[in-house]
Amino acid sequence: MPGKSAHETPEASAKSTWRILPDMPLTIWMVLSALVIAFVGGMTPEAAIGAFNDGFGHSVGEFALILLPSFVIAAALSRAEIMPDNPGRIAALASPLAGAGMICPDTAYAALSPATSDRKLDVAFGAYAGFKLLFPAGPLVVATGLGVDDSGLLLAGIALTLPVWATGVAWARFAGSTGTSARADGPGPRAGLAAYRVFLPFALLALLLVAAPFVGATGIDAVDFLLQPKGALFAAAVVALLQTPGEDRRACLDSAVRRTGALLLVIGAASAFGAILTQLVPIQSLIPSGSGMAAVLGFFALTVAFKLIQGSSMATFAAVSPVAAPFVLSSGLPPAFAVFAICLGSFVAILPNDSFYWLVRRDALKDVAPEIRAIQVLAGGALIQAIVGLCLLLFALAVLP
Repeated sequence: MPGKSAHETPEASAKSTWRILPDMPLTIWMVLSALVIAFVGGMTPEAAIGAFNDGFGHSVGEFALILLPSFVIAAALSRAEIMPDNPGRIAALASPLAGAGMICPDTAYAALSPATSDRKLDVAFGAYAGFKLLFPAGPLVVATGLGVDDSGLLLAGIALTLPVWATGVAWARFAGSTGTSARADGPGPRAGLAAYRVFLPFALLALLLVAAPFVGATGIDAVDFLLQPKGALFAAAVVALLQTPGEDRRACLDSAVRRTGALLLVIGAASAFGAILTQLVPIQSLIPSGSGMAAVLGFFALTVAFKLIQGSSMATFAAVSPVAAPFVLSSGLPPAFAVFAICLGSFVAILPNDSFYWLVRRDALKDVAPEIRAIQVLAGGALIQAIVGLCLLLFALAVLP
């Protein structure tokens, strides 16, 4: 009798219901879409290949300089004892920093969750917000893809993170109050005040980025490099490696290379798609002129579409930025607003096609039934976080000169 395979997992079953298009990696979709658009638009094979080649390498080098040290920090942090005493509250408070520092909400949640029994959803929404809105994660990756260099992104990200994070915590209290698993298997590792040393790379990163506008150009190339986001990331990565046991350092570097290589392929394909698209599509007709709010909503909606189809937050960042980059200048929107419109669009939503959904579902919401209830808790929280952040962004656009 036909039916579900006995070996089919709940994840596979639920994910299949969320697939609208054939199941292929995002990179394949981007490559095929670029070629289809090129040929439908009348490009010759030689022109299509040339445009693809030029677009593919457009920003890959810059992304490599960001992703490699970021993933080194992430790998080093994942091997550290990050929980001091009073782990539950500390885990919840540290979750945004961990989400940003580990460049992955999944890793941050997995590291922090064992240390807390009744704040698991706080940790989940905190890690999600930090990854989306704090350096060196979402804003830096998106800004690089858009070709934006703005030191104010660091402080703007912090200002947005606080209310968006608080919204997630409030939602966790409201929606997760019934049926939510409140007990962990046991307390996480505690290491006293010494555990706080793992935050040194982030402190150094923030110090260098904040100091840069005040120091200005020094004329010393090495120092000037360290005062830029890419140089500050390399300095933070070195500190993170020095804090890692010697036998683990090669593993951290190998992990960084693997994660960077996979994302560079996505970024290259997305850049090529964007290059071909902008050659064939009249950009000015797609972005409302003279309407900053409409442009913010446009970038937000574009990212929502990528996120709902793809699921992965990092792949969404990597893919949407090169596609949106040509539209930023034509929109007349201040680049920082475009950056955070994309970051906020990627909040929508935590669904079964996202690995983060299943990580939190099987831990914080393991006793919740039916499945739609878990979807309501996680997707609903992420959606409300996105709406609050978007409203704040539109308000800032309206009142700032």
